[in-house]
Amino acid sequence: MYELIKRLSVKQIAFEQVPPFLLALTIAELFYKFHSFLMETGGFLLTWFLLDAALSMLRKRFNPPQTDIVS
Repeated sequence: MYELIKRLSVKQIAFEQVPPFLLALTIAELFYKFHSFLMETGGFLLTWFLLDAALSMLRKRFNPPQTDIVS
């Protein structure tokens, strides 16, 4: 967690990490009822990881890298 906050800018955290975090938190709260804190936390973290990976792939697919054009 420390490395995540240390390496990313506030803008990257706000626009790239907060949406999958909130979606994963909502999914975990609504659907994960394992009656074990450790299992529910693990499910939440796995859900966050998978959502972040999927959104990252979508971003790469629909936002190709910008090339600098020198005039």
